Amino acid sequence: MARAAHTQQRTSLSEATFDERVIFVNRVARVVKGGRRFRFQALVVVGDHNGKVGMGVSKAADVTAAVNKATDVAKKNLQKLNLYKGTLTHEVEAKVGGSKVIILPAAPGTGIIAGGVVRSILEVAGIENALSKAIGSNNRVNMSYATLSALNSMVPSSKWVTNRSQPKSLKMEEQ
Repeated sequence: MARAAHTQQRTSLSEATFDERVIFVNRVARVVKGGRRFRFQALVVVGDHNGKVGMGVSKAADVTAAVNKATDVAKKNLQKLNLYKGTLTHEVEAKVGGSKVIILPAAPGTGIIAGGVVRSILEVAGIENALSKAIGSNNRVNMSYATLSALNSMVPSSKWVTNRSQPKSLKMEEQ
């Protein structure tokens, strides 16, 4: 009994640290013999404002069930991002379907200059200063996939070429 209470408390604490944002709810229909059957598709982004972000898309018979399912999918797909001083490590871009997203690092104090979907993802990820441009299709699902793909393609600052130590043979040749 005590073990179950402890596990329940631990899961509630981990859930409380995530910021869940419903980006989009879409009503979809399928045509059947008697008419149309309506379902709802939800796009949810989850993040901890500290470099972890996940996205989930799910369908259900009503809006609350779709949002709950999408939130569960987003929590299962959490990804750790490489941040550098509250912004991106370098400029990144990605294309998914017809949507192309370009995200640039910005100086401290700039804030997030981005459109709706990209802004929400950057905010829940914990990025404080960034510029972005969405080119092509404005499909919210494809834009969110492209944004996450771009953020995952960042190289951590520890692996930058300027931070790598040079081999001794190169240092000898320079002198």
